[in-house]
Amino acid sequence: MAGEKLVKRCQKLAFYGVTEQDSTTYYRMTGFTEFSKSANPKEYTRQYIDEEHERNDVVGYSPSFSYEFDQFAENPVHLDIAAITDGEKTGQDAVRSILVVDLTQESAGSYAAVKRDFAVIPDAEGNSTDAYTYSGSMKSTGEKVIGTATSEDGWKTATFTEGND
Repeated sequence: MAGEKLVKRCQKLAFYGVTEQDSTTYYRMTGFTEFSKSANPKEYTRQYIDEEHERNDVVGYSPSFSYEFDQFAENPVHLDIAAITDGEKTGQDAVRSILVVDLTQESAGSYAAVKRDFAVIPDAEGNSTDAYTYSGSMKSTGEKVIGTATSEDGWKTATFTEGND
């Protein structure tokens, strides 16, 4: 249709929270060849005795991301995921915040953003002969938090503010 503008994949940036000394920095997830989201809705399905068909309702969501990246030395996100994988971390030691910023929704210098905690669940590493790769999934461990994001370094890092200001 005339006048419609395509949203590019690079206009929805993902940031990964790395905590160091009681402070979390959201680093842009660079070098990723895959980072796709699945909604994973939870359905309530039933059939009433007086009806010929089933009824379905969505009663919840359990979002997840599948990821794969080419490992780059000194990349804080890659180093953290590699540490979770190589250290076989479990429980809260493998939970990180993911921040997704929508660069198509700007208001007064801030952009729409959603933050949520995810368990990093490694799957494979070293699947390429060209670059060392890691892959796996990240599955939600909590509620999403709506807010806005800004950056002062060209979106290498992001600052998140909760709320719909």
